[in-house]
Amino acid sequence: MVRGDPPLINWPAFRSVYATLGNVVSMGGGTANTTSLLRVMNERAVFAEIFRLGKVSRPELAQATGLSKPTISVALADLERARLVRPVGLRTGNAGRAALLYEIRPQAGWVLAVDIGRAYVRLALADLVGEIVARKDEPSRAESYDAVLAQLSDLADKLTTEAGLSPGDITLTVFGTPGIHDKETGVLRLAHNLPGWELPGAVERLADVTGSPYILENDVDLAAVGEGAYGLGEGVPHFVYVSVGTGIGMGVVIDGKLYRGSRGAAGEISYLPVGEGDPRADPGRGMFESVASADGVIAAAARLGMIAATAKDVFDAARAGDETALKVVSAEADHVAHALAGIVAVLDPELVVLGGGIGAQAADLLIGPVTERLPGLVALRPPRIEASTLGVDAVLLGALAFGLATARDLVFERAVAVTPPG
Repeated sequence: MVRGDPPLINWPAFRSVYATLGNVVSMGGGTANTTSLLRVMNERAVFAEIFRLGKVSRPELAQATGLSKPTISVALADLERARLVRPVGLRTGNAGRAALLYEIRPQAGWVLAVDIGRAYVRLALADLVGEIVARKDEPSRAESYDAVLAQLSDLADKLTTEAGLSPGDITLTVFGTPGIHDKETGVLRLAHNLPGWELPGAVERLADVTGSPYILENDVDLAAVGEGAYGLGEGVPHFVYVSVGTGIGMGVVIDGKLYRGSRGAAGEISYLPVGEGDPRADPGRGMFESVASADGVIAAAARLGMIAATAKDVFDAARAGDETALKVVSAEADHVAHALAGIVAVLDPELVVLGGGIGAQAADLLIGPVTERLPGLVALRPPRIEASTLGVDAVLLGALAFGLATARDLVFERAVAVTPPG
């Protein structure tokens, strides 16, 4: 997606996207006890409805918010003075006087989304209405923490320059990484594919990438947010996003909201006791990940006498009818089915979305066998299982959805703080 594509955000579905994020930013509320507070609440309500509805007139805003037309006019004047909204022409074709339309001013805020993976880093810069104005993808320098930090800073600088911005113009940066951010120590735990990120203070150095406020989220959690905003999970209140690739993880959406757990570790299914051997044999990876990740697939093929450089080679051979490769695929499907059986028994999701380098790209080989085996492993009818349609962009799209929902409130709060009422 580049400049000129349709807006990234499907604004009529914005509220469901916002809920998927778990309401990470307060929408305001409560009882106003002063004129100034009431005015701010009215402006916030109008601002939110313009986001939801897109181009909208005063009468439509009055109907949507329940506020009077004079109140709407005052709120619009203040929002326009704060450079948060702008008039965009007239709505014609209806009986009576043509209505002046308003929309969010796209340049009122900017979100930088960053997907930090073991193999690739992906960055996208979007304006406040979700249009991506610049994007960069590069092979990751993840072998070294300092190298990947320098790479991110360089790419962020290139993106902002391409968009005609300075780093200080970025409202919010959202980083998606493997592992769990330990906020007490500032380290990234369980991110074994990113050496150096487990050192104290590693996460805090992300502030140097753009100098803007930032948020760090688990990459698979963000992929689940992306799936809920733009993919198969849109409108599905209970679903899980299961990523199987270089590593294994799961994002959980319950009642339309992202579920993180008490310490942010919900969905670390790589540690499920699924597979062969002692679950303590590889404590750095977890039993399920050891047997079902890309390395596990390659190792399984090697035990059967098949030499493969990548897991993709194994799946390609299976598609060509290679008997050894087909045995490896059957074992992989069995591992995935047993893991999903535990997930289904605990969470009872309506939908399982398979993503990642194996989950999505080998879905044609896995979904059928997994679907056949699940009924014999769970008591209730299994959920439907589908391959993600977002591909490698799932994390990046989730970071944008997360960032745009948060940035909307940030730009409003900043504008209210510095712009006096008219």
